[in-house]
Amino acid sequence: MGPRYVIILDFCIGALNIIRLTDEEIKESERYDDFEEYLLTLEDKYGFRLDNCQWMTTENLNVYWYDNGQEVSREQF
Repeated sequence: MGPRYVIILDFCIGALNIIRLTDEEIKESERYDDFEEYLLTLEDKYGFRLDNCQWMTTENLNVYWYDNGQEVSREQF
């Protein structure tokens, strides 16, 4: 099984996109030798452009929020 999450940092608009791939998307991604080639097929669906972004993949996702050096809950933002 391939990565479940794609995290995309769009530095042109200052956005963080977190995509949880469906089982079908994971299966489709395995047909590509280069995962970035597969990501190009998702640009319109998820509204990003790889030429404006950096990306990473992971099987599990943990999100930690910090303010002034302290971890805070998302409700505080």
